[in-house]
Amino acid sequence: MQARRQDKHVCGGMIKDKHSLKGKLVGFYTPWCGYCKKLEPVWYEVGVELRSSGSPVRVGKMDATAYSGMASEFGVRGYPTIKLLKGDLAYNYKGPRTKDDIVEFANRVAGPAVRALPSKQMFEHMMKRHDVLFVYVGGESTLKEKYNDVASELIVYTYFFSASEEVLPESMSLPELPAVIVFKDGAYFTYDEYEDGSLSSWVNKERFQGYLQIDGFTLYELPLHLMWYFALFSFAFRLKALIQRVAKEYREHFNSDFQFGHMDGNDYINSLIMGEVTVPSVIILNTSNEQYFLPGEPIETMEQLVQFISSVLNGSAQAYGGDGIIQRIKRVAFDARSTIMSVFRSSPLLGCFLFGLPLGVISLMCYGICTAESDDGSDDIDALKREGLTDEEEEEEEERQRAAELEGPDDGENEEEDVGEKDPEVKKTD
Repeated sequence: MQARRQDKHVCGGMIKDKHSLKGKLVGFYTPWCGYCKKLEPVWYEVGVELRSSGSPVRVGKMDATAYSGMASEFGVRGYPTIKLLKGDLAYNYKGPRTKDDIVEFANRVAGPAVRALPSKQMFEHMMKRHDVLFVYVGGESTLKEKYNDVASELIVYTYFFSASEEVLPESMSLPELPAVIVFKDGAYFTYDEYEDGSLSSWVNKERFQGYLQIDGFTLYELPLHLMWYFALFSFAFRLKALIQRVAKEYREHFNSDFQFGHMDGNDYINSLIMGEVTVPSVIILNTSNEQYFLPGEPIETMEQLVQFISSVLNGSAQAYGGDGIIQRIKRVAFDARSTIMSVFRSSPLLGCFLFGLPLGVISLMCYGICTAESDDGSDDIDALKREGLTDEEEEEEEERQRAAELEGPDDGENEEEDVGEKDPEVKKTD
């Protein structure tokens, strides 16, 4: 009982009305969701961490089955869904479901959209703490208004800061002010409205490092990916270093179209290509239509890698896969077969029980249905035959009766003659 009181005190307990959602980190769940049950201990740790650190954010949870109307109003489609309610806005969390990542999200979104960097020391501290740093430099301007709007929209992904020119390193030279700068990969890059398009799309693209580890949460947030699959031998590390060099040295050529990185393991790509890929492998994936590109030969030099990327960019490389209906059906069938095979490989007895028993039950049901239909059909035929024979007998009986009525007198005379012939004495007496 005491543990329950502590859980309610730390995590805010169950939320039952819309007003209680204000200013809280809310987890929408369903009692039957396995992922929601897995999140429960992490969710409690998030509440403890936020409370002990003095954060103003409080944690709560809402049963989306009991309060489906409110869940629908907040656009909840899957479970668990984590949202931070700040004013009239609801910020959706899309990162890994770990305590540190969720706490970082809550603290970032709960604070101001744009944070000030008042000194060089603060700037250097933030540079050490963050891999990617956006900074607005300058006074009031139209660019600052756009920057504030973008910060309010994309604060769920990264931090946004503002500073004066004196705070920046002396080695930096800005062509003009105001300016929006991103610091990453040991360098800095300035936003150019004429070359980079809208500020929102530029920030959304630059919020990733030039080379990063790709997981299921970041995979479909990126436009076009170059992925390296991890394997523990020396060639894999050489390939990783090669891709990192291309990402840095050819940034001006490929940055607008490609994101470089690696993904551990080959399970995802095996499902995508419906086969077994060797590791390490270089593969370019277009997540907008699930097309992928494979090099014609093993990549061993930077020239080969640059040539492969350029062939994809100019359209000369052969594309595989896609998101057509036939490809989707094939992928579902491949995933189902892979799942069944993995179960049988890990535990043959369990596989026989899981798949053999349902098949046996279905077979018995089908046999019973077919047999029942066959018996009913034969009974109907027999009934029709019996009815048919009865009608014939009735017709024959009626014909005999009519014939008897017509032939009745003749038969009487013949009978008398026969009697006279057989018994002459009777005839004499008469």
